[in-house]
Parts: sequence; C-alpha cells; structure tokens
Amino acid sequence: MSSKKRRRIIAGAVSALVIFLYIWGFRLEKVNYNITSNKINDDVKIVFVSDLHDCVYGKNQSGLMEEIEIENPDIVLFGGDVIDSAGGSDDALEIMRLVKEKYPCAYSAGNHEVVRDDCEEFFEDVSEIGIPILYGQFCEMNVKGQKIRVYGIIDSYEKDKYEQLDECYDNFDDSYYNILLAHQPEQCVDLLDTDEDVPPFDLVLSGHAHGGQWRLPYILEQGLYAPDQGIFPERTTGVFECGNSVQIVSRGLARPLRMIFIPRIFNRPELSVITLSKGENK
Repeated sequence: MSSKKRRRIIAGAVSALVIFLYIWGFRLEKVNYNITSNKINDDVKIVFVSDLHDCVYGKNQSGLMEEIEIENPDIVLFGGDVIDSAGGSDDALEIMRLVKEKYPCAYSAGNHEVVRDDCEEFFEDVSEIGIPILYGQFCEMNVKGQKIRVYGIIDSYEKDKYEQLDECYDNFDDSYYNILLAHQPEQCVDLLDTDEDVPPFDLVLSGHAHGGQWRLPYILEQGLYAPDQGIFPERTTGVFECGNSVQIVSRGLARPLRMIFIPRIFNRPELSVITLSKGENK
C-alpha cells in the first residue's frame, strides 16, 4: 500500500471518528440519581433542567418535553443558564411553558442570564408563565403529603451571593425537605462549608461546568476544563458532599452552534432525574 493511500485511509478514519463523536455528543442522556433521607416517606421524583442555553430539542421542544413526560416527575426544577448570554430566549420559554402546564416547577438563574441587557425582561416573561424565580427566596411544594421547600441563589459576578444565602436562612425551616438551586458548583464549597451554626440544605443542585467539556472515561472523569474551575476541574458531574449537604452537579443540556468548534467529547447533554427515597440521610 502506498503512503499516499495510507494517509487517505488514516484521514478518513479520523474524520469518521470526529463526526461520530460530534453526533453522539449531541444526543440527550438521562442520568438517574437516588438520594435517601429520613424526611422522605414516599418517593419523590425531580427532573432537573440545567444549562439549556436556549438550545432546541425537537420542534417546539417536543423532544425534551417527551423525555420529561416519560419520567412523570413530581417536580421540575430549572437551574441557571436556561438562556445564553446573547441570542434569543423563545426556545427556553417554550419548554418552561410546556412544563408549567403539567408540573409544579421553580427556576433560579445563572451567570448567563444576569449579564444580558434584557435580563429583567426575560424574568418578566418567566413570571408571566407562572414559574417562581428564586432570588434568595423559596417556594413550597407539597408532594404526596410531604413538605418540600426549594430555595435559589442567582449566580452573578456581583458580591451578593452571601446576602441571598442569608435571606434563604432567614426563612429556613428544617422540618421541610430543603433544596437549594445554586448554579456554580465550586462556589457551594465556600458558601455552604461553614462552621456557623446553620442547618444544611438536604440537597443542592448545580450546573455551570458542562461536564468538563472533554471527558475520558476512567481518566478524565470530571473533564478537561470548566468555567471558573479551570484545567482539570473537580466538580463537573455527579454527586458530592458540600459541607453537610448532598450536591448533584448536572452536565447540563447545552449544545449551541459554537460547539461545532469546541464539541463535547464523551460528555453527552444531561437531563437529570433525581429520586428522593426514604432512608438514612445520604
């Protein structure tokens, strides 16, 4: 075999691999988490939608909504960065409308929302849909007679996260199962790993890190790079301790066009499905 033909074969194989990884990396994957708590008497299923970045999953978001409906959740929670720092918001609002028609839900924003000039307009659109926006506040949900509170702190580059968290603690009631939506996972280590005499949240839900972008099974499980964590990040996907709280970090659903140039590798977009069950706290 000539060297020219060999180079063509190698180039073709590499091209095929790149195309495969690109297409495979765009396919949504549902990831299941099981969390036990002595505050839970009957199973509660939560679908966590994180880092959507206004991406499209089927016509009118039918693909994403179908995957949510298959799970038949008790609650759907929208984490930060449902829209991008630039561009439209119609596709994010569409899935939020569809979800609100069928399930109790809540939303806390991320860094991409708060840097937009039309941030307040977007929040108004979400409020008109009827979804509570959690900015140091909480909303209550009753699932099968069980009391659940969802709190939220909006991520931004301003120094107001501690104030938002203080507002959450001002209204904290440990008799509830308490969930905190906190967009950036690495911040939670500083925010919640405290010696102060405050009760822990039962569950913290985060995103932002996009799974570390490029992952290699058993080698780079947390990925190569994540915003605000840098090279070889430590919290991009999975379950972690966060102070005395349990933290789940979603890889998120982002697959914008710019990922043509920086694709997700071994890092499919994630729809998080969380089941809370009766048992010892973990």
